[in-house]
Amino acid sequence: MSATLIDGKKLSALIREEIKLDASEFERKYGRKIGLAVILAGENPASKIYVRNKIVACEETGIKSFEYYLPESVTTEQLLELVETINSDENIDGLLVQLPLPKGVDEKTVLKAVSPAKDVDGFHAVNAGNLLLGNPCLAACTPSGIISLIKSTGVEINGKNAVVVGRSNIVGKPVAVLLLNENATVTVCHSKTADLKKHTLEADILVVAVGIKEFIKGDMIKKGAVVIDVGMNRADGKLYGDVEFDSAKEKASFITPVPGGVGPMTITMLLKNTVKAANLAR
Repeated sequence: MSATLIDGKKLSALIREEIKLDASEFERKYGRKIGLAVILAGENPASKIYVRNKIVACEETGIKSFEYYLPESVTTEQLLELVETINSDENIDGLLVQLPLPKGVDEKTVLKAVSPAKDVDGFHAVNAGNLLLGNPCLAACTPSGIISLIKSTGVEINGKNAVVVGRSNIVGKPVAVLLLNENATVTVCHSKTADLKKHTLEADILVVAVGIKEFIKGDMIKKGAVVIDVGMNRADGKLYGDVEFDSAKEKASFITPVPGGVGPMTITMLLKNTVKAANLAR
């Protein structure tokens, strides 16, 4: 029996309707729209598409978008000056610095300069630390979306064995903490893990974020597991996940497709974080 697909587009649309209502209520109460600023430095084509998608998403949900376009020649000092200006702007509730930044720019310094209260990407050390401590914070967007996708299946996270394959600061580590905060028993696997298959076969919930096309095969998946595929790998003009979909769907109970699974959730959770930041600042 094939797995049930977890429809990220459908869930994303439902959450955006909630965001639209929350944004409208904020405007009614405080007399202004919630504001999200995006800084795009350089000419990266993928970044331009991503920023455009964010602008459209803001328009659809009633959030005011502020865009700042800077040349490839921008310096770290110029970016820091702009970040500080946005940090102090009371009409802007969230700030996103689109990555990657141009060569020569100190990315870590720029991201560190973003106010934790406006860090809607959830990358700042203050937010990462509060996430680890279980305190209120702006959590990283893709990991938050993953938790929402798992919950949408109706499968209880509490008490389950969850295995995360990949330990990046953007997905692997924060999603492991979020699963732990939901009372899962969490194992994090990575490139140095011995006998990966042994671990993945024990997973009731399997999250894969390694950036390698079809890395996890069906014979590595426990029967009935919930499988979340975070991968977006281009080959032969197509998109592939980190999980070999055809073999995996014969073992899993629920699985995210690529595309249409995790991807649609990321911008949606960014908008949700922006609404949260606006309300936390009140």
